[in-house]
Amino acid sequence: MTPLFENGLRLTWLVVLGFWVWSARSAKGVATQEPLIARMAFYWLPLLAAALLLGPGPWFGHSLLREQFVPHTTLVYAVGLALAVGGAVLCIYSRVLLGRNWSATVQLKHDHELIQGGPYRLIRHPIYTGFLLLFLGNAVMVGDWRGLLAVAIVFVSFWRKLRLEEKWLGQHFGPAYQTYRDHTKALIPAVF
Repeated sequence: MTPLFENGLRLTWLVVLGFWVWSARSAKGVATQEPLIARMAFYWLPLLAAALLLGPGPWFGHSLLREQFVPHTTLVYAVGLALAVGGAVLCIYSRVLLGRNWSATVQLKHDHELIQGGPYRLIRHPIYTGFLLLFLGNAVMVGDWRGLLAVAIVFVSFWRKLRLEEKWLGQHFGPAYQTYRDHTKALIPAVF
């Protein structure tokens, strides 16, 4: 991968992660939260595994994980970076809209509000969609099967997390959340 694309991808991740750390300081207090062991096992550990899979190729030797699923070309790198940047923008914009209601883990906040504007008009979990796009773009740029495995791991982790969030939000907001669910999709507008 050329330094331009490598640095672009690195900068994209740094902006997202930096914004996440910076903006977390203003979140509302926690009313209810998933137990620590569940958060570690079902969320943080899979994200760490996915990040390691996207690490330097030599870590994986000459294994099947290093086999290419796309060629290493400028066009492929450009498409991957565009997906990653688009995902990053969606993550950050959606996070801004959530404001103080945001949490990194499954939580209900004190005075929790149901946000339905911006991308939340079309999908209930645009931050997850954004992160999936970011991981997918990274996987395309890596070009190896290990990248797609990383995306699959993140998807399974997010799917479990969003199912739990929806259960809690449904209990908290009642019919208002069910109406919202009836008019939106979970991750992909008009599809899924």
